[in-house]
Amino acid sequence: MSDNQTKTGNSIFESAECFRGLYPEELEKLTDSKTRVHYLKGETIFKQGAFSPHVTYVLSGLVRVYLQTGHNRQLNIRLAAPGDFLSFSSVFGEATYNYSALAVKDSWVCMIEKNALRNLLQTNADFALRIVSRNCRNEQQLLDIIGNLSYKQMRGKLASALFYLSSESFLKEQVFQYLTRQDISDFAAISTESTIKFLKEFEKEGIIDLKKKDIEIKDWKKLEIISRNS
Repeated sequence: MSDNQTKTGNSIFESAECFRGLYPEELEKLTDSKTRVHYLKGETIFKQGAFSPHVTYVLSGLVRVYLQTGHNRQLNIRLAAPGDFLSFSSVFGEATYNYSALAVKDSWVCMIEKNALRNLLQTNADFALRIVSRNCRNEQQLLDIIGNLSYKQMRGKLASALFYLSSESFLKEQVFQYLTRQDISDFAAISTESTIKFLKEFEKEGIIDLKKKDIEIKDWKKLEIISRNS
């Protein structure tokens, strides 16, 4: 973690979409209950099973959220981009982190005391609705992961992972520049060897274009068919 850990003013929350419209006194309470922290690429933000005193809000950068499923095995759950909350369940009584989070690129996050955020959710219905709406998208991603693990073949799993990583939410982030083939395989829940093999197959079939680490989707329709039917 960087030494650059400081208290900052209301501007962080005023510029963030989900905090817009809060009353000055609400912004002041949040400001008094938060710390802004800088993480370098590759640093762990928090670890699965550790005590969770804060809710983490991503200000900038990109964060990989994953489950440790074995000694050397991980399952990537999602990527968190600016505007996303992490460890939000701690607001409702979870004492420890259910997953780990790692900075995929240099990232600024805001650590917010969970009691302060809980109070705001209880007193500001509009704010609570915005948060619930955003978290519903995360729930859909978890359902997609369950579907992948339950019935899809390896090509279908990889196609679904590529679909997710190439979604509109990450267009500005150029996510493949920051992900290894191992990272992609952990999103697809298949081996790294199989990921490399199927990526080459997709390229031969004209579905994607591989340029070093970058992956460009050339035929979205074919990729969607593979995702749904394989």
